[in-house]
Amino acid sequence: MQFLSLFTRHRIDIPPPAVLAVFYGVLALAGALCLKLPLASHVGTSWFDAAFTAVSAITVTGLVVVDTGSHFTLFGQAVILALIQLGGLGLMTFAVLVLTMLGLPIGMPQRIFLREELNQTSLTDLLRLVTTILRVVLVCEIAGAAVLAFVFVPDFGWAQGLWHALFLSVSAFNNAGFSLFPDSLSAYVGDPLVNLTIPALFIVGGLGFSVIADIRKQRSWRRYSLHSKLMLSATAVLLVWTTVAVAALEWTNPQTLGALPDVATRVWAAWFQGATPRTAGFNTVPMEGLHDSTALMLISLMVIGGGSTSTAGGIKVTTVVVLLLATVAFFRRSTHLHAFGRSLGLDEVLKVLALTVVSILVVMSGTFALVIVQEGAFLDLAFEIVSAFGTVGLTRGVTGELEALGRIIVMATMFVGRIGPLTLGFFLATRSVPRVRYPAGHVFLG
Repeated sequence: MQFLSLFTRHRIDIPPPAVLAVFYGVLALAGALCLKLPLASHVGTSWFDAAFTAVSAITVTGLVVVDTGSHFTLFGQAVILALIQLGGLGLMTFAVLVLTMLGLPIGMPQRIFLREELNQTSLTDLLRLVTTILRVVLVCEIAGAAVLAFVFVPDFGWAQGLWHALFLSVSAFNNAGFSLFPDSLSAYVGDPLVNLTIPALFIVGGLGFSVIADIRKQRSWRRYSLHSKLMLSATAVLLVWTTVAVAALEWTNPQTLGALPDVATRVWAAWFQGATPRTAGFNTVPMEGLHDSTALMLISLMVIGGGSTSTAGGIKVTTVVVLLLATVAFFRRSTHLHAFGRSLGLDEVLKVLALTVVSILVVMSGTFALVIVQEGAFLDLAFEIVSAFGTVGLTRGVTGELEALGRIIVMATMFVGRIGPLTLGFFLATRSVPRVRYPAGHVFLG
């Protein structure tokens, strides 16, 4: 108590990004320690494997160096599941609940950013959103597990079947991509329940809780916020386009869709592979068998990611939409961006430009470093880094072959990909008025 009163009187000005990074770092360390325990695995886990698995789980990525289902015991799998849940919800609930309620020194600019990022009209609505988040998570994960139980209970019995259903439901909703099967969900490539339930979970989780709260509150498209309209329409377009593109590119590929027995199974596989790369990390066909053109398309989708305030990573769908709107406005020689009867200002354009540039630099730096220290095809290594940055979890067989330095690079990329958006948002929300103004200059562009 004396320490707490001393801390209250002498509050240390800790930047919220540093607090968030420490929060995730502590969770990753605690997870690694738990996974290192003898009761967590059947044959023992090295420190490197435990650390990599913990970081992948807390950042809800899904890249693995050991098979989750066969290597870890029930206790180890429960630890991974807890890390996934904490990591998936931590970015939203920790940022809103802890940074605004537990007395950390957060100024009004940062609170305003959180309000705008969470799509709320007042600062008091942040706590309501936290309540909405918890309710949505509980309902979706329980409902997903209940539906998946109809698939896994007949295959594995009640106890193991229910555990598989719960694990996959939590992993899917949090866009983690962890599976208890060595080939992800390839054994269920033609199962309608799996191909509908798993994508439904990670699509809802990837929309963003601000969109879900808007849907629950308004219940009318006309009353939805601009963010919700952009997110929902862009997500629908991306899902249709990627499904058609995967089908067109892979339909006759003997290593992917071409090896499947009938048209219906190929359609299910095209749908699943089209939906999963932006967020989830599950797969029903081997990623290493994809054509280079398809792999390149998946890389672009992993960069895009999901929605703001969601369990997904990437630069976010609305960021790409604003970039496209700005490009169209430039060629139309318009000084304003318009969408759904609303306008966007210069501040939004500058924010998405900053986020995009930083993301590109991180991906390029990570790819450059991994190519130096790791043997392998360039496309496979680039695919790995983008998957790590977007916290997706898809791989073309590189993860298990990573050497020590390669693992460190991928772990750092996963961590940056998870912490980065809120960290950058903090600085974007912090404005400073220049004391000195300079005369305008001109730079030739293009």
